[in-house]
Amino acid sequence: MVVNLAIDEGTDRSVGTAPVSLRRILVALDQSDYANNAMKQATRLCGGQITGIHAYAAKLHDRRFKQMEGGLPEKYQRESEMEHQREVHEDLIGMGLGLISDSYHDAAARVAQKANIPFDRLSPEGKNYACLLEAMNKGDHDVLFIGALGLGAVAGSTIGTVCERVARRANIDVFIAKDRRLAIGDGPIVVGMDGSPKSFGALLTAIDIAKRVAAPVHVVAAYDPFYHYVAFNKISTVLDEEAGKVFRFKEQEQLHEELIDEGIAKIYQAHLNVAETVAKDAGVEVVCELVAGKPYQAIKKYVEKHKASLLMVGKTGVHADDGLDIGGNTENLLRMVPCHMWIGMVEHFPPSDVVAEETIMWSDEASEMINRAPEFVRGIARTGVIRQAQKEGHTFITTRFVQEVMSKMMPGGGGSKEAAQQSFERLEWADDARAMLEGIADEQVRENIGLRAEKSARRDASNTVQTAHVEPFMAEAALEPASRDEITWRAASLARLQRVPEAFRGQVKSAIENFARDRGLSVVDGEIEDEAFAASRMAMCPVDEG
Repeated sequence: MVVNLAIDEGTDRSVGTAPVSLRRILVALDQSDYANNAMKQATRLCGGQITGIHAYAAKLHDRRFKQMEGGLPEKYQRESEMEHQREVHEDLIGMGLGLISDSYHDAAARVAQKANIPFDRLSPEGKNYACLLEAMNKGDHDVLFIGALGLGAVAGSTIGTVCERVARRANIDVFIAKDRRLAIGDGPIVVGMDGSPKSFGALLTAIDIAKRVAAPVHVVAAYDPFYHYVAFNKISTVLDEEAGKVFRFKEQEQLHEELIDEGIAKIYQAHLNVAETVAKDAGVEVVCELVAGKPYQAIKKYVEKHKASLLMVGKTGVHADDGLDIGGNTENLLRMVPCHMWIGMVEHFPPSDVVAEETIMWSDEASEMINRAPEFVRGIARTGVIRQAQKEGHTFITTRFVQEVMSKMMPGGGGSKEAAQQSFERLEWADDARAMLEGIADEQVRENIGLRAEKSARRDASNTVQTAHVEPFMAEAALEPASRDEITWRAASLARLQRVPEAFRGQVKSAIENFARDRGLSVVDGEIEDEAFAASRMAMCPVDEG
């Protein structure tokens, strides 16, 4: 397999193929720290020309001024004064905004000149995000570099409206500067891999960028083995016995149980294996890791743990349809990760998949069998069968071969009715694990995490849910409004809290958390709990100083 990753920018690349060309970079300018860092990173990667773009809405400002004329103070209501103010405002709109735009370009041009990169200017009139999209749609640029936040950023902001609108609608790759000072290469470049053509496209672009900045590349694949357990438990509460028989509920649940626990993990590991091969053929060693959990949360944890400088993902993933503008995991990661982010549009089809699609045929019976798999896993199962067929040299897939592959993906071959029945038998909970769960204020979040913890315990072949099964999901609880003060309770402290009579438990919990906050602490442990109780006793029974 030959992958052309040459840095020579004189070589033409086809539009939409990976790695993306970095010869024609468009940079959104607004003189914010984020935009300035986007410009700086663009100069480090660009092998051709940078075009800066700044839009100013002169017509909008003129219309707004006219709307405000009737509300100006009385001294401006004289005809001569009003005409004067109109002339002043016309000068401001006609020349002032243009001068501001020119100053933004001048500052960016100096950065480009320092890096010996040609710089061009675009100063369209209109809404900023609309002008950016119009510039991208012309096909004159390969990548957009934009700051996550602009001059209107306030505390707590994660993504500005312009950035979000553009990222959602862009038809080219987009780099988002999420940090005002971080440089690409200050940490590893992480690629989110789900086996989709865009994720492989992001991988090839990551390898290209890594060669330019001498950064390591990590490839992480995330799958969620807990979602189906939650979903089927919720379905079981509304299906009556007759409906369950029609739906073949137990068989469906057991199929998901085995396929997700064993098969999907193997498929995503296969994606990593293919990614590793693609990277080796490009002369690069990559670090690959398979992680379990809600994909965007698992990838976010990985990025934070390894202090990544750049996360690269496809704009849409393996389950995308034609009408989808941006994938859910990509959208969540755009808001949540602290490092820079690259949303990829270019695609790459690993040769093994291309050859398989062209050379492998299915019998009607085998095709029908794979189509009976639940829609949620059908595509993944099909990929697994195709890759195994190619590995073994088959060019025609039969039902027997599908059964053999499925049996490897799903040890136990469908499971017994007893196993299916046991899947919904609720597990015992350790007191400290139960206390941790009950500390979550939001009932819906609490139920969801409880089911995920039970699933985790079953994966460990444990008959009891322990704190270790709950803790990995507590980050989800931190997203609920009641937990935004970031007060975390140790398991033992929560268990101790449960011994407080229920009528007073909420009041005591709030008092202890306020006590911790007053001392600048974010964690409640046994020591803080003791101090809080002691302070309460002191307040109720002060020592006689006489």
